[in-house]
Amino acid sequence: MLILGIETSCDETSASLVKDGREILSSVILSQDALHRNFGGVVPEIASRAHLESIIGVIDNALTGAKMQLPEIDAIAVAHTPGLIGALLIGVTAAKTLCMVLNKPFIAVDHLHAHIYANNLEHDDIPYPAVSLVVSGGHTTLFLSESETKHVPLGWTIDDAAGEAFDKVSKILGLGYPGGPIIDKLARRGNHHAVTFPRAYLEKDSLDFSFSGLKTAVLYHCRGQDSQKTDTKAPFDQKAADIAASFQEAVVDVLVDKTTLAAKMYNVRGILTGGGVAANSRLRQRLKDASKELSIPVYCPAIRLCTDNAAMVAGLAYKKYLPGDIAGLDIEVIP
Repeated sequence: MLILGIETSCDETSASLVKDGREILSSVILSQDALHRNFGGVVPEIASRAHLESIIGVIDNALTGAKMQLPEIDAIAVAHTPGLIGALLIGVTAAKTLCMVLNKPFIAVDHLHAHIYANNLEHDDIPYPAVSLVVSGGHTTLFLSESETKHVPLGWTIDDAAGEAFDKVSKILGLGYPGGPIIDKLARRGNHHAVTFPRAYLEKDSLDFSFSGLKTAVLYHCRGQDSQKTDTKAPFDQKAADIAASFQEAVVDVLVDKTTLAAKMYNVRGILTGGGVAANSRLRQRLKDASKELSIPVYCPAIRLCTDNAAMVAGLAYKKYLPGDIAGLDIEVIP
């Protein structure tokens, strides 16, 4: 079965052709990083306009890459929640239009669930139940994954997402955007014990996350309590590397500790990760270490499947299509 997936939940315009939920025939991802770099984060209006201008070309390139024509597609899937409402509307409208013109089934996919499914595009026989950590620029959420399609939320961020904190700290240090890859690379040259930044664990056994206090602590450390000092903003010096490493370690500590806590609380058989921050090298290494301690496997998608992509949308859609989980064309986007 051949499914066309469409993903426009934030700032990547993506389309992909996936066969039988596993075989990626094509995957086109158009990044908007250059459009948002001067702002240090995603500007919703700019993102929506960029999706509008590029969506048709991206879909056409995905079809060309797979050497397929539109009539050969069996179904069309799109991420309809969560995300930026304007961005989501572009993808959903494109998908609905194609379904009406081609008379094809329309499959609505949860963007976060798709990030979890990215693991299934590469790994066989993933054991369930599992704890799934989806961590990105807009989301930091823990799920109890009972199957490939059933995910029960266990905890989420009450303020900044982890990826957002990476972007903001990168801006504080004058390093650029997007912050995640830059800090990951710089932190390898730093001492993660150099600065003791706070870890917000919240109430006892809480599975929720909070990173706003950590972000503020980095700001005060760099610029003083009045946020006016600027002598630590020079990029790529040792001081910046130590701050980056110490900040990253604080984020990773909380992510790993809460994920392992959830794994123990729910006696799961595995741990899954997804989202842009799941590409972070320190997080991946620490989760592998936790895997040994817990004696359960940890799965991380390939780097190319961590960021937003339509292959994960099309893959999950196949699993939804099999039991007849088809959406009506009246379905709305949910930011």
